[in-house]
Amino acid sequence: MAKIEDILALEQIENDIFRGTATETLLQRTFGGQVAGQALVSAVRTVEPAFGVHSLHGYFLRPGNPDKSIVYQVERIRDGRSFGTRRVTAIQNGKAIFTMSASFHVEDHGIEHQDTMPTVPMPDDLADAVELDEPEYAWARKEWSEWEFRFVPQDRIARRPGSASQQQLWFRSRLRLPDDPVLHVCTLAYMSDMTLLGSSMVIHRDEKIQGASLDHAMWFLRPFRADEWLLYDQTSPSAGFGRALTQGRIFDSSGRFVAAVVQEGLSRT
Repeated sequence: MAKIEDILALEQIENDIFRGTATETLLQRTFGGQVAGQALVSAVRTVEPAFGVHSLHGYFLRPGNPDKSIVYQVERIRDGRSFGTRRVTAIQNGKAIFTMSASFHVEDHGIEHQDTMPTVPMPDDLADAVELDEPEYAWARKEWSEWEFRFVPQDRIARRPGSASQQQLWFRSRLRLPDDPVLHVCTLAYMSDMTLLGSSMVIHRDEKIQGASLDHAMWFLRPFRADEWLLYDQTSPSAGFGRALTQGRIFDSSGRFVAAVVQEGLSRT
């Protein structure tokens, strides 16, 4: 499969218009994380380097064709002294398949606090998903062989009181990535879509559903590297009417809370 640097290497075809090439995949539809990651790259390339992305909010409008390239059109909504805003529309076959707003911020000083990382087994104490013979992890062996996933067994998760459905895993790129912080941010946008909707299925293992990402929101809280271990602490607080709400907190191995994710996905039977 394609390397993440190749997936996120967009071609600029006009002012504020970029193109992402099709990449090798086994999926029937373009992976949502790929569209979100490429859209974020296009937005980043229209702001000054002093501005770092701190949030994104996206909607998946139509399924993408993985065999065709995608064009990203960026609108410069605002350029302020501290904040900047971009709106990106991903277009394929003349139709919008994804739209995203991204906000950028120049670092300020202010109050500081964070949640404590859950008590979980460390990655070295867990099996690599590609070594597990369970069908639900087959996608990890085929589609994302360059990413390392280590799921925390359900009987070793420290349960949050009242949590309906919960899942935890460690993940990272198997390959060392360039030092560019922007690449790591856009890589995490790509990776954040990989397992999150699965947290809604933990207590519905025997159900057959049609699943797809509907929307995706992220907040980037602290610096990190996507080629170092990150803990994805996921919950699904609600599912009903053919939709499932999922949430994720991402910590680095030292316990720093680096990103937060919320996604609603299709989950109809």
